[in-house]
Amino acid sequence: MRNIWVIIKKQLADTIKNKPVLIQFVMYPVLTLIMENAVTIPDMPELFFTKLFSVMYMGMAPLTSVASIISEEKEKNTLRVLMMANVKPGEYLAGVGLYTWILCMAGAGVMATGFSAYQIPFYLAVMAIGFIISIAIGACIGVFASNQMTASSLFVPVMLVFSFVPMLAMFNDKIEKCARIFYTQQLREMLDLMTFDGLKIETPVVILINAILAITLFFIAFKRKGLE
Repeated sequence: MRNIWVIIKKQLADTIKNKPVLIQFVMYPVLTLIMENAVTIPDMPELFFTKLFSVMYMGMAPLTSVASIISEEKEKNTLRVLMMANVKPGEYLAGVGLYTWILCMAGAGVMATGFSAYQIPFYLAVMAIGFIISIAIGACIGVFASNQMTASSLFVPVMLVFSFVPMLAMFNDKIEKCARIFYTQQLREMLDLMTFDGLKIETPVVILINAILAITLFFIAFKRKGLE
């Protein structure tokens, strides 16, 4: 736990200096507050922008941040130094993952301010699940990539699919049918319901399958590439 806490503190210090990573955690919460308070459209669903940006946030911020952090530290040989300082790979990955999850949940807490008090726990639970799966996917890409450029070429298309396809599915039935295999689409539908009542069995099954696939791919990448 001491090593994990050291990694978390290190990442917090690095984030202040690393503006591209920092903006990932700030952009969508700020956009949510601006759009919800500045834009009014007749017949617009309640908290439309909050739910829209929430799905984009969970599909983009944790995934790109974790992939960028791991690939950058591999490229700069920072990981090699940490391993020589007796930081185990599991401790490093746990520290990075926990740090990313905490910052993402802080952003989700800001976005949740528009919900009623009884809806906030449900909203945060949905976001927490999405963040965990996205962190696993980001870690998979970061471990597999040998440098930042390779990581970017991998996580950009993946991030676009998970964050933007659920948005496009709102306006196109054909895209909506294809998007149902993604965890972000199923979590978007949960946010639309804001309750477990009426939840289809398909939703938890698809989310669980996505989570298992993400974790499996991560272990495959870790076994092949490691952290050095």
